[in-house]
Amino acid sequence: MSTTPSLAGATPGREFASGLVTVTPMLLGAVPFGLIYGALAVQAGISPLLAIAISSIVFAGSAQFMITKLVAASTPGLLIVLSVGVINLRHALYSAAVAEKLAHLPARWKMLLAYLLTDEAYAAAVRRLESDTNAAQRHWFLFGCGFGLWFTWQLACIAGVVLGGRIPQAWSLDFAGTLTFIAIVVPLLKDRASTASMVVAGVVAVACFALPHKLFIIVAALAGMAAGVLLERLAGKAETPA
Repeated sequence: MSTTPSLAGATPGREFASGLVTVTPMLLGAVPFGLIYGALAVQAGISPLLAIAISSIVFAGSAQFMITKLVAASTPGLLIVLSVGVINLRHALYSAAVAEKLAHLPARWKMLLAYLLTDEAYAAAVRRLESDTNAAQRHWFLFGCGFGLWFTWQLACIAGVVLGGRIPQAWSLDFAGTLTFIAIVVPLLKDRASTASMVVAGVVAVACFALPHKLFIIVAALAGMAAGVLLERLAGKAETPA
């Protein structure tokens, strides 16, 4: 059963509100995730104002965590930028997936929605964007999903920065981030290519965990994407008539 509210008689305001409602369950995982980022950023030696600026500019949980870990490890700036770029390559895939549905929008809307298009926002809005119902207003639904997550994430990160190291380690809040990504990824595993990407990336990440500067994340991400693309090409060739 879909969790998307009824869109009968949808207007921009209703679409926006529906997006907020749809993304709400994912916010439960985003809050502790943001708290941990704020606390870790301060502990890594990042100033409070810079930590908050990173949250608002980068606006990508996994990339922000990577930044804090690499800063704490005194990693060269160029490698930090490269790591963040590779981790965020998946956002380009999200953009490609929705580009056709949002092609009619003016540039200001595209820029805004591109900024707000995160894992959670995509997962919450993808079914609505693929629907032909009230197509002229469905971008408001994505805006509601993205804004709900953005607003909650900023508040959580600020709270984490303010609290700093006062969050007890016994709470194990970092595991909430893992649960959030599992909840996002599993429903999207609809074919062999996506499943292969997940499996290959997981295996490679474990096998390369000992690499310095957290390079296992870059290697695993590239391996996962390569596996998915290879499987899609093989499937395409198999379906092509001789």
